[in-house]
Amino acid sequence: MSLSSNSAYAARPRIWFAVYQLLWHLLLPLAFVRLAWRARHSIQYLSHLPERLGFGYGQAVLQQAIWIHAVSVGETRAAQPLIEAYLARGEVILLTHMTLNGRRTGAQLYAQAIASGQVHQVYLPYDLCWSVDHFLKVFQPKLGLFMETEAWPTVVFHCAEIGLPLFLVNARLSERSARRIQRFGKAGQSLFQAFAGILAQTQFDAQRYRSLGVKNVEIIGNLKFDAPLDPVLLMQGKRWKQELQSQHRIMVCAASTRDGEEAIILKAWKDLLLNGVFPVAPLLCLVPRHPERFSEVADQINATGFRFRRRSEWADDPKGAENLQVILGDSMGEMPMYYSAADLVVMGGSLLPFGGQNLIEACAAGCPVLLGEHTYNFQQAALDALESGAAKRISGDLALGEPIALMEAIKSLLLNHDELKKMALAAKEYSEKHQGATKKLLAALDHQNFSLR
Repeated sequence: MSLSSNSAYAARPRIWFAVYQLLWHLLLPLAFVRLAWRARHSIQYLSHLPERLGFGYGQAVLQQAIWIHAVSVGETRAAQPLIEAYLARGEVILLTHMTLNGRRTGAQLYAQAIASGQVHQVYLPYDLCWSVDHFLKVFQPKLGLFMETEAWPTVVFHCAEIGLPLFLVNARLSERSARRIQRFGKAGQSLFQAFAGILAQTQFDAQRYRSLGVKNVEIIGNLKFDAPLDPVLLMQGKRWKQELQSQHRIMVCAASTRDGEEAIILKAWKDLLLNGVFPVAPLLCLVPRHPERFSEVADQINATGFRFRRRSEWADDPKGAENLQVILGDSMGEMPMYYSAADLVVMGGSLLPFGGQNLIEACAAGCPVLLGEHTYNFQQAALDALESGAAKRISGDLALGEPIALMEAIKSLLLNHDELKKMALAAKEYSEKHQGATKKLLAALDHQNFSLR
């Protein structure tokens, strides 16, 4: 299928867009208040503030680059195989983010390319006409690629108007989000029609974009299957697992948990330990999704009376977890280590209606996954993992905070070593089977007929 840079462009909805701009200007002070509030946890939230308004880029500005926008941590990691492929071609990359953690992740992943000048990181400016206009005039990228769900109206419409091909790649759209967009009628539909093309993860996503009147849609798969896991972190996790095995212990990792889920998990864990079915008590590693919640979750763990430590309180010696019942994973960028050390993962975001978090990385590390009912943000990935035997669904509603179903699901698997081993093998096979989206995405973009500015 051939995509063109502007063939599906629909005119900017003027009244709706004028109201949108007015709201942005009214709420702009609150955006900076929010950054100041978050600066309680890290003063870096106040760094690069002029970039939020499309200014302050300094003298050495990168132009005619391939512009990749990865809003936060997940999108930045998902973009890694794509960015590395373009770097191998000798391209220069303008990498934009919206969150501090996304920027930190990019700085860590592409440190060498940033030092050499092949990658340049900035914040995407707030979605105001004048800030977006100045940003695009300064950098003048030749191609724009927005990751997954990002669709800022000012950016999208302005790129269409100036003839800058902007694609939504690794695109996903949940049924809930599609319904929300439909409520805006032609205004919402025109936003996605203004993209040069949409390269979707799955047939589900492609159908939803087409239901919005988007014609230039192609299915390329999920880049997250191609994202490499840090071999150093995997090895650290394996050493940790060996240490636990020497103690005849197994570990469950509750990964990327969201507000309200930790209480369910901790109650289930207490019931599990009180059950007395394990000769040696298993270990829980609890890793909240957002770093700013680490202290809050630490207080929750402490209130339960568990023997626990923060991951940040010991170095790389796996004996730091000895004699503990719970570990708080309060470190950034170490998920591959946690997955490699664990015997089972409970995937956060799926126990309560948050839509789920990325289960692909856990499977790539060969770790079986337990999912709650709420996986609409990863619908196809979850269905494929369940079908392949890499994951199991917890039966029962956890919305009322009742942890019995979760406790029983964990207990059943931890007591069945053969089943866990079978699931671990299926997880690796599942992750390897779905690789190849990067190659398809590059081929789709290479075959476009847009003219680079």
